[in-house]
Amino acid sequence: MSTHMADALKALVTQSYFNVLQDRLERWQREYHVISCDENMNRCCEMMEFTAKIQGQLFAILNSVAAEGKHTDGVSTLKTRLLPWLGTCFTPLRLPVHKDAGFNSFQDLSEKERKRPDLSSSNMSDMKWMESQLCSTRLQLDSVKAELDNAHRDLNKTKSKTSTTLWDTKDEILQLKEDLRAAHLQNELYKKKLDSYHDYERQVSKLSDEVSYLSSQRLARSSSVRPSSSLFRSETIPRLQLTSSSRLMRVVSRFSDLYNVERNEAQLQLLGYLNDVEMVQRIIFIAVVESFKAAKLAHRLFRLRARKILSSCHFGPESLEDTVVDYIIRNQDLYDVQDSVEEVLGAINLNPRIAAIPNVNFAVASPLIRETCKLAFTMQTLDPPIGLAFASDGELYISNKYRRSPDSDLSAQLVSYHVWPALMQGGTVRAKGEAVTKKGVVWTRSPISYLRSRSLSPPRNLTFNGRRSFSPDTLTTSCL
Repeated sequence: MSTHMADALKALVTQSYFNVLQDRLERWQREYHVISCDENMNRCCEMMEFTAKIQGQLFAILNSVAAEGKHTDGVSTLKTRLLPWLGTCFTPLRLPVHKDAGFNSFQDLSEKERKRPDLSSSNMSDMKWMESQLCSTRLQLDSVKAELDNAHRDLNKTKSKTSTTLWDTKDEILQLKEDLRAAHLQNELYKKKLDSYHDYERQVSKLSDEVSYLSSQRLARSSSVRPSSSLFRSETIPRLQLTSSSRLMRVVSRFSDLYNVERNEAQLQLLGYLNDVEMVQRIIFIAVVESFKAAKLAHRLFRLRARKILSSCHFGPESLEDTVVDYIIRNQDLYDVQDSVEEVLGAINLNPRIAAIPNVNFAVASPLIRETCKLAFTMQTLDPPIGLAFASDGELYISNKYRRSPDSDLSAQLVSYHVWPALMQGGTVRAKGEAVTKKGVVWTRSPISYLRSRSLSPPRNLTFNGRRSFSPDTLTTSCL
């Protein structure tokens, strides 16, 4: 019984009923003038019901304390404290005092004395009923606690299963994302391959058309019968059909081949005369620049002669300029490249930077000069034509035009000298050149920019030269 009483008292202290009662009273006081009369009465009834519940628990504790003692323990307390209090709880309201108030008071006291045993028995029955209610409530509470424990266990099991499933799902999602990313990459790769395949097909088709057309032109030139003007009109193919884009790619690729093959061969030949790699590279660079200048001048002369011949017999929907360009593209084999090679060698011999080098035969670089002149002549037939980027010793290094040589100082920002020029078409860099960068370089105006006037021989002017293969006699409509 002692343990039962202690648990009940502990529960009463732990649940803080009186604190709850105080909070409710204070809240009621704050809202008393705001809520309605019915609401105030409901609040009062709630306070009374809550107080009755607290008193019921106190009665249960009192009963447990009385049960712990002996038969006579606590009797005086019940007589002096509890019974008078219970009697005052049921005292009716006082009425106005009359002249016979003394008799009525005495009558009331006697009536209370007679009813006191009935009240004690009623209170005992109420206490027993409260105890039974408390026991049933405890049983219900134990049942609820058991259900709550079961619910907690089920919840923990569900959490563990859910966490395991969640991790598995996350792994599957990550794997699916990786698979999807790989599929996208594979798809992009297939698209690029497909586009490249279509580009190759178009290029092959255009190149086959060019080959067939050029073959027919060679057969026409080798034939002894001069084609009529109507045949010339039917065989004329617009310049746009000659795949300018494919020709651009081919000339850029050929320019790279010149760097890798002919340049290396010329460098080996010159190293046999001069054991100075830097000077040899300067000679090759000057030779390439002079080759482009000679090819440009040859193309200009070729164009002037072709325009003069074709202007007298031109007719058709195309303009004269388009017809001249088509003619130059189809008849590049008439270009006298050997004359340009001799002009380039003469310009190299007159160059003040390299002309004073003794016992060096610059003619060993003739294969490189010849191929560069032919390629530069072809580059002039593009729209717009391709030329070389301006180069000067000591200029600021630009990474989108040049790449550094292996022996360059990576921290240097000025160009010591150029190894290979860069290709420019308009304002676009088509192929990077190569330069050597070193610290301590001072900018000086390169003599390459004014070598043209010194390298031109007197017969090299804008008049017809009988030495060239495309003389006025050969530039007739039979060559068109």
